Amino acid sequence: MLYLLSLLGGIALLTLGGEALVRSAVAGAERLGVSALFTGLVIVGFGTSAPELVVSINAALDQKPDIAIGNVVGSNIGNILLILGLCALIYPLTTRREALKRDGMVMLAATVLFIVLGASGELGRADAGLLLAGLLGYLTWAYLSERRAVEAPEPANVLVEAPARRPTATLWIVVGLLGGLALLIGGSQLLLYGAVGIAQAMGLSEAVIGLTIVAVGTSLPELAVSLVAALRRHADVAVGNILGSNIFNLLGILGVSAFLQPLVLVERMALFDQWVMLASAIVLLGFLYTGLRLSRGEGALLLTGYAAFIAASFTLFA
Repeated sequence: MLYLLSLLGGIALLTLGGEALVRSAVAGAERLGVSALFTGLVIVGFGTSAPELVVSINAALDQKPDIAIGNVVGSNIGNILLILGLCALIYPLTTRREALKRDGMVMLAATVLFIVLGASGELGRADAGLLLAGLLGYLTWAYLSERRAVEAPEPANVLVEAPARRPTATLWIVVGLLGGLALLIGGSQLLLYGAVGIAQAMGLSEAVIGLTIVAVGTSLPELAVSLVAALRRHADVAVGNILGSNIFNLLGILGVSAFLQPLVLVERMALFDQWVMLASAIVLLGFLYTGLRLSRGEGALLLTGYAAFIAASFTLFA
């Protein structure tokens, strides 16, 4: 009964947190004079990666590199195949070509950089420095390019709600952002506790729990925010949230983790998971470049890919 209440309570907190964060993020974008996509990338995307950051840093300090790296790689795969797949089924997602040229290509470049640096079998402190420098350079570039950009109409499905329904005062925007993040992080932990408890009570193995519930658990904030954004027709926030989260996971979280404790890549990661992550990024960008949208059919293909990834994980590495 306790696990069930925890599960339901976690879902409620995630819903409330996602709603508050999306509304405040869109209002904040208007106040700062930048696009909703940029806010989704930085504030929402990076903020919702807090669970991954905590898990990977703790794993690095506990000298568990497989968890530290696997958490990031698994989260990036789930963000693209599972979360954007679900969002596209709810409502086709549109984006801007300029954003794809910058943010989409940075996500792809960060993925390739991780694979190249990890080819030695370890991410050391020098590698961490390169990852963190890449993150700083990207943030600077993204902000300056947004500020210099000529004002252009947003896609029709980005802003649907009346401005009066979103916070306008700076204080309330900040409160909404911080409160939304707190609800998301707390809700994800509550839901994860309940889900793992129920799974254990049902006799599921730790491998099954780790590959499914725990792997998705740290991505629950991204899932909640992107689903709410899709339902509210804020497509740029939904897409930006995932692009920003994936960039921060690779450059920021792995950078900080490897700086604190050098990380050794396990065989499974080198042979399988990192290539699935790269393929997922390439497929996503290919879909988005065709018409600058992610259709329901393409969302279904992404979800099918995630199911195949889970099935292959059990078949090859059970």
